[in-house]
Amino acid sequence: MDWLIRMNRALDYIEMNLTGEIELKEVAQCACCSSHQFQRMFSFITNVSLAEYIRRRRLTLAAIELQNSDMRVVDIAIKYGYESPVSFARAFQSLHGVNPAMARQEGTALKAYPRLSFLISIKGEKAMNYRIETKETFQVFGIEKVFQLNGVDTPAGLWKQSHANGEVEKLAANAGEQPEFLNQDYHKVHAICSYKKTEEDTFPYMLCAFKSDSSKTDRYTSITIPAQTWAIFSSDPFTWDKFDETMETLYRRFFSEWLPTAGYEQVNGMEFEITGNRDGLNFVELWFAVRKTS
Repeated sequence: MDWLIRMNRALDYIEMNLTGEIELKEVAQCACCSSHQFQRMFSFITNVSLAEYIRRRRLTLAAIELQNSDMRVVDIAIKYGYESPVSFARAFQSLHGVNPAMARQEGTALKAYPRLSFLISIKGEKAMNYRIETKETFQVFGIEKVFQLNGVDTPAGLWKQSHANGEVEKLAANAGEQPEFLNQDYHKVHAICSYKKTEEDTFPYMLCAFKSDSSKTDRYTSITIPAQTWAIFSSDPFTWDKFDETMETLYRRFFSEWLPTAGYEQVNGMEFEITGNRDGLNFVELWFAVRKTS
């Protein structure tokens, strides 16, 4: 329940600042998480980005004011964060299908996007496969990059580039033998994100291998993962063309179904994306660093 309270507190902040500056840092602080973590949670739960939600709410309120007040279009544009009537008109047309002037005409159909609230929903979906494990400290090493939250570069692009230039294959070769605590069906190269603090509106991401005595870590970035409790969610077997869909489903169900009621909370948003192959089919595990709520 604490999770729901924090998430709704973040939505309250957004709603109170739709006519002003919305600081992502403040939104995240309301939810007691990082900016990156909040935006990921929000998009997986709602199927819309945080930026798009804010845009829709502002343009919904702008439409109401156009229909129910004598304010000039330029004043309404400025009120809801648009620098010019032209940019406002373009955004308004994109959402509502009509320009601001037409919105004032009687009988004009407009769209309304109400304020969201997070609630516990009882669904009849199939059971989630997960386990709670406490692991001692271990190390991973690999190819690290820090991304902008809303930048052009993405982790998917890093994977694509690293496959194309052979870096993934090299990292797998340098991984050596898998550490004994790992499932031997795992692949050699995985990913970890949000494992350290970076500048505001950025997050760290690494294509990584687990370090063992036979690993060759020269020229790679190495990080130590402290002893930690992990909530580990496993996918059903799938073919590789279903990878993106499988990942999105696991993330969505973790954030929307498990986390609100499990009695755990995330620790700094640290996550592993683990892949493997068993009996000719792929599987994914998502490891979330967690701790029990008080």
